[in-house]
Amino acid sequence: MAIGPEQGKAAYMEEAAALEITTDSRNDLLDDDGRAKRKGTFVTASAHIITAVIGSGVLSLAWAIAQLGWVAGPAVLLAFSLITWFCSSLLADCYRSPDPIHGKRNYSYMSAVRSNLGGIKFKLCGLAQYVNLVGVTIGYTITTAISMAAVKRSNCFHRHGHHAACKVSNTTYMIAYACIQIVLSQIPNFHKLSWLSLVAAVMSFAYSSIGLGLAIAKIAGGSTARTSLTGVTVGVDVTGSEKVWRTFQALGDIAFAYSFSNVLIEIQDTLKSSPPENQVMKRATFVGVTTTTIFYMLCGVLGYAAFGNQAPGNFLTGFGFYDPFWLVDIGNIFIAIHLIGAYQVFCQPIFQFVENLSKSRWPENSFVTSERIIKLPLVGNYPFSFFRLVWRSSYVIVTAVVAMIFPFFNDFLGLIGALAFWPLTVFFPVEMYIKQANIKRWSKTWIWLQILSMACLMVSIAAACGSVQGLIHALAGYKPFKS
Repeated sequence: MAIGPEQGKAAYMEEAAALEITTDSRNDLLDDDGRAKRKGTFVTASAHIITAVIGSGVLSLAWAIAQLGWVAGPAVLLAFSLITWFCSSLLADCYRSPDPIHGKRNYSYMSAVRSNLGGIKFKLCGLAQYVNLVGVTIGYTITTAISMAAVKRSNCFHRHGHHAACKVSNTTYMIAYACIQIVLSQIPNFHKLSWLSLVAAVMSFAYSSIGLGLAIAKIAGGSTARTSLTGVTVGVDVTGSEKVWRTFQALGDIAFAYSFSNVLIEIQDTLKSSPPENQVMKRATFVGVTTTTIFYMLCGVLGYAAFGNQAPGNFLTGFGFYDPFWLVDIGNIFIAIHLIGAYQVFCQPIFQFVENLSKSRWPENSFVTSERIIKLPLVGNYPFSFFRLVWRSSYVIVTAVVAMIFPFFNDFLGLIGALAFWPLTVFFPVEMYIKQANIKRWSKTWIWLQILSMACLMVSIAAACGSVQGLIHALAGYKPFKS
């Protein structure tokens, strides 16, 4: 049947309208690069940052300030916070390249380094980032086990008296923690972690507040702890060499407390494209670092005031196992809940890297590439992969085994912080910013950025030396049970 001009025009308009609707629908589901549309906001990014930053590092800050004293302790803490905020702002501009607003997206820290620097620096970045991420997950396994063992011992002392042996092995709790992480590690990607990060962020505020409250109560009760302007005293608390090593280790502990740059790009990649991701990320970084610095300063300063030069390595366990034992128990439980979520924030980049690499190398292997949708109660449709199940479970088991071999809190945290601080928090952000902003060599800005980088390198080397010495000392006197 022949179609007249008016009918043809009407048909064309209907087809165009249908095509427009289809295109709009696709645009609602996809980003500018064809990937699934991101839904992250300033709030979720801030939660991710707070979850990543306020971790087990807060527990060692009273000890760190005890090694440095009233003058150097708070000053070093503030200096690390300013450096972290400044370098994180530089890194946020490198999420897209070559232009920070309209350039191509970089989905990971390594991608950003490859786009801006390339070559050998890209490989060095990958080594530094993933060694650090693995170390953090091991450290969180250790910390969670210590906190849960502290709850067990607290209840034992409460039932049997303060002079009971109450020996508790951390190994059992490491196994339990690993079992929980095996289940949570099946969460497909970073974009599905917002709810877990929000819960973990609330927990971090909760246990930090409990620690602060207990410290204030101890001070108000007439604490006789001995403090000084320079920290632990040579000839009284430590020898001269121990003072030096502990000072270096304290630098590593504080560096670890601010360690989140290694997942900054991955967090930024969850943000919606409008407003520009770098602007939102800078705001989230400022709020996250400011919030954590306030908590860190309070925990470190008040913890040192409460315990003095004998401040414990773990802030909460220093209150002993006396009344109010239930409040200390709640604080330790909150630590465990927080670190369950924080573990996932740090291990997801590892999972994504290995899975993407495997798919690119074996694209025809059905075990690596295939997924099937299954329906789970309360979860709904879940993309299940046998490869993801086997690989991620194996990773969690290996980190748990390493944690059982090296269950040393302060020394391990200090070493991780020392190894990661300079390359990931300072060096690569500075170098990428210089390249992207076309800063001329030997200009004032270039010179100041290089001075900052070299000064932080010296700090990292010193902190690494102190932490290695501490690990050697801890291994020499290690006993499987802590009484």
